[in-house]
Amino acid sequence: MTLLDAQEFDYARQRRRRIRVASILVLALVIAGLAWEYHNWPEEHVVDKFFDTLQQQNYEGAYSIWVHDPNWKQHPQKYPQYSYGDFYDDWGPGGEYGLIKSHDIYGSGTPKGGASGVIVEVVINGRSEHARVWVEKSDKTLSFSPY
Repeated sequence: MTLLDAQEFDYARQRRRRIRVASILVLALVIAGLAWEYHNWPEEHVVDKFFDTLQQQNYEGAYSIWVHDPNWKQHPQKYPQYSYGDFYDDWGPGGEYGLIKSHDIYGSGTPKGGASGVIVEVVINGRSEHARVWVEKSDKTLSFSPY
């Protein structure tokens, strides 16, 4: 085959290739954007589950989510710093938020400096002041936000 016998340039093939490459790039950007937007989803899900349990007035179940231990009743001495009684005082009907009838996850963020957890902001009962709950990334235990 000589230079004069070369095949004609296939414009349709080149166009399909360009479309394929552009589609892959757009798809990669969309996936990266979604990953960035929902990177705290597991922590937000734990907090949502916690407040759903509080709305059902299942305070023992909510405490088990708070300490991330469904069998906490078998060894309550393991949690002397924040006992169930303290938890009930804070989150029960006599607590700062009263009976929790509604909640919405407002957002979440990770503090700078390599923090080990996530702050999840929650609107409780439509109040303008949001609750901030700290979720430890490693074991999904909850606590009050230090920030």
